[in-house]
Amino acid sequence: MPELPEVEVVKQSLEKKILNLIIKKVKFNDINLRYRLNKGGFSKIIGKKFKKIKRRSKFLIFEIERNIYMLVHLGMTGKFFFIDKKNIKYKTSFYYTINQKKDQKHDRVIFLFKNNQKLIYNDVRKFGFIKLYNRSEFEKNFHLKKLGPEPLERDFNFRYLKEYFFKRNRSIKNILMDQNCIAGLGNIYVNEILFLSKIKPSRKVVSLNDIEIEKIIKNTKRILNKSIKSGGSSIKDFSSDNGKKGLFQQHFKVYGRKGKKCSNVDCNNNITKSSISNRATYYCNQCQK
Repeated sequence: MPELPEVEVVKQSLEKKILNLIIKKVKFNDINLRYRLNKGGFSKIIGKKFKKIKRRSKFLIFEIERNIYMLVHLGMTGKFFFIDKKNIKYKTSFYYTINQKKDQKHDRVIFLFKNNQKLIYNDVRKFGFIKLYNRSEFEKNFHLKKLGPEPLERDFNFRYLKEYFFKRNRSIKNILMDQNCIAGLGNIYVNEILFLSKIKPSRKVVSLNDIEIEKIIKNTKRILNKSIKSGGSSIKDFSSDNGKKGLFQQHFKVYGRKGKKCSNVDCNNNITKSSISNRATYYCNQCQK
């Protein structure tokens, strides 16, 4: 599943392609995504423009004229392709190569613009979804209502995290992956954050001291910013709109490195893999306490 950096790069890619394009038609090849699409509801966006694209946690929010909002979650394999007026196909997410024949089988929804330009939502496993809302419905949206602060924003800070940890007896890994605590973090980046912070993933949050909490804040922002600049991670074949794969996986310190030597130069230990809440967990027994 794409995490915050991957979704942010998709957002940035789409901003370059579809803003202010008028939607002429919406074509449905398959309405049975995670939530069944309401085909009739999409008639209200015909003739209107995409005015703005935002990201909240792992969600994409498309603002359309007349206070219409389109909420998209990519699920495990959701992706967008853009076809320009020269019929050139651009990727914004998860394929190493574009395979026209293979891709078309999984094209679920196609937004058609002028000059034969198209935005294609493609989803192999169909765990993603697309929903439309008016302003009042969107403001009450249950998908977004209980999300925690964005980790790159100011309100994700020491005071917030210390108060959130107070009297909670959960592991630090589980609580960092809880979207009610922090919006957008997933398994890959939590493993990396905890390694840089020298904190074992199984530690209970009540045992963390102030210095350790500060390290979590600092390293969360540092890793996410670095990943966004690198174009995301290619664990799920992520590519940005220019066709380049995400490069952040080249900087992984622990994720996917079971049995390999710890990347800290003064450590001779090997990386350990375990499972926390059925999620692969990588850490160094010597460096992380």
